[in-house]
Amino acid sequence: MRQLTEQETKTLFEKLANYTGRSLNNLITTSDDPNDRYVFRLHGNRVYYMRLSLANLSTAIPRANLLSLGTCIGKFTKSGQFRLHITALDVIAPHARYKVWIKQNGEMPFLYGGNVVKAHVNRWSDDCPEHAGVVVFNSNDTPLGFGVTARSSAEARKLEPTAITVFRQGDIGEYLREEDTLFTT
Repeated sequence: MRQLTEQETKTLFEKLANYTGRSLNNLITTSDDPNDRYVFRLHGNRVYYMRLSLANLSTAIPRANLLSLGTCIGKFTKSGQFRLHITALDVIAPHARYKVWIKQNGEMPFLYGGNVVKAHVNRWSDDCPEHAGVVVFNSNDTPLGFGVTARSSAEARKLEPTAITVFRQGDIGEYLREEDTLFTT
């Protein structure tokens, strides 16, 4: 495990800021112990989120023997882009800037990998712009996944019921659909 380079950190923070906004600072400083903070570490092409004390302990384990440590946030592609994994949902959901709540009849189509249509939207965060990162919740405030808005919340009110409002980026159904490849290197 190693620290991220400046370019990798910039790419990661731009992606996370799309979903969290100014709460991105809370991801790093949130900790029970004031002397311990959270950090991002790279292992292979995957980025992990963990306490600094845990990252320091991991230096005693050879890289070849270390499979993972902390929460996998996502991975860097060969072209240098960053892709969020569904395992990052527990990290970004409490800090989400924009949220979309879907009705019960829209949960299963979303969990099977579909986009969110207007007919399934229960409510939106106020003033949600177009192409912003959103976390998708069910009516009981359970995070189901995340995506990118297709339209702003003001424009979406004028659309027909079958129009797409949120493009799916990840959903918790991936744990079953991608179980063979989700955690492989």
